[in-house]
Amino acid sequence: MTRAAALSLTVFAAVLAGCGPQGGSDTTASPGAAAPAAPAPSDAEAQALLASLPAPYNGADLANGKRQFAKCRSCHTLPEGGPNMTGPNLYGVFGRQAGSKPDYRYSEALKTAGFAWDAQKLDGWLADPRGFLPGNKMSFVGVKEAKDRVDLIAYLKTQTGYKPG
Repeated sequence: MTRAAALSLTVFAAVLAGCGPQGGSDTTASPGAAAPAAPAPSDAEAQALLASLPAPYNGADLANGKRQFAKCRSCHTLPEGGPNMTGPNLYGVFGRQAGSKPDYRYSEALKTAGFAWDAQKLDGWLADPRGFLPGNKMSFVGVKEAKDRVDLIAYLKTQTGYKPG
């Protein structure tokens, strides 16, 4: 292995280590003591929910949304009962007040943001987290392509217990 390859591997490992499961959690349970996460919705359930969403989300590409979420997976989980990691578990995020999940330590910026998460707020956040809400602790640089954000938001709606209406 070349020195450059070894250095790249070391940097990559350090980045992943920073997104470990203990980063933002306030839980005091011992490792492995968390309740098992609920299963993900079936493809048919996800497609039915997708069809019920307003435009442009009802035309989203869920496969691309899932690929986009891969950028988030090292810090966030989706299923009900999933653990907090460096970032909070995202189940139930739509309609929830920013910075209010009881078992997660948020930055002061998120605790005092004063809004509930909806598709529009999440789109702004995903485009540029630091610019959208200065002072937050999320290190992610954002999803720059609007279509990728639409697909990601639709995917999140189908995976996090969102109920239309």
